Amino acid sequence: MSITFHCSYCNKKIIAKDGTGGKRGKCPSCHNKIYVPNLNPDEDEGELTFTPIDEQERKRKEDLLQEGYQLSQEILKERAEPDKKVSQHSTSRPAAAIDPSKIKDTIIICLRKMADGKLAESDTIARSIASAGPKGRDELDAIALSDIPDQKLADIPPGVLAGLIRTLRGKIR
Repeated sequence: MSITFHCSYCNKKIIAKDGTGGKRGKCPSCHNKIYVPNLNPDEDEGELTFTPIDEQERKRKEDLLQEGYQLSQEILKERAEPDKKVSQHSTSRPAAAIDPSKIKDTIIICLRKMADGKLAESDTIARSIASAGPKGRDELDAIALSDIPDQKLADIPPGVLAGLIRTLRGKIR
C-alpha cells in the first residue's frame, strides 16, 4: 500500500511507499524537502481534543498589545514635537547682525552645518545671512559660481553642495 498526499510547496500529488511515512523526502516535482505524513487508513486516529481558550490570557495579551501601541505612538509624538518647538522657536528669534566682512565665512559655516545635518543651527545662521540683504545673496552666488569650493566644503560632493546652496538661497531671499 502507498501513501498519497500533496506537496506543501508546489501542491503536486505525490505517491510514497508505505514505509516512508513520518520521514522527510524530496518532492519529485519541485525538489523541496517535504514531510511524508504517517497515514495508515486502517488505524482510526480518533477524535482531536482541543484545549479551551483562556479568556483572561487572551484579554491580557490584547491589553499588552494596545499598551505597546499607545507607547509607540507617544514616543513618535515626542520625537515630532521637539522639531516643532525648535522650528517655532527659531522663527520667532530675531536674526543676529553679521559683520559685512564675515558674510562669506558665515555662509560657509551655514553650508557646513547643513551638510552635517545640523538644520536648526543652519536655519538660525541663514536668518542672519538674510539680514545682510543683497550682500549675503551676492556672496552666496559667488560661492556657487566658483570652480573650486572653499577648503571647509571640499569633502562635500559637488552635486550635494549645489543642492545645499540652492536651499540656502531659497532661505535668504
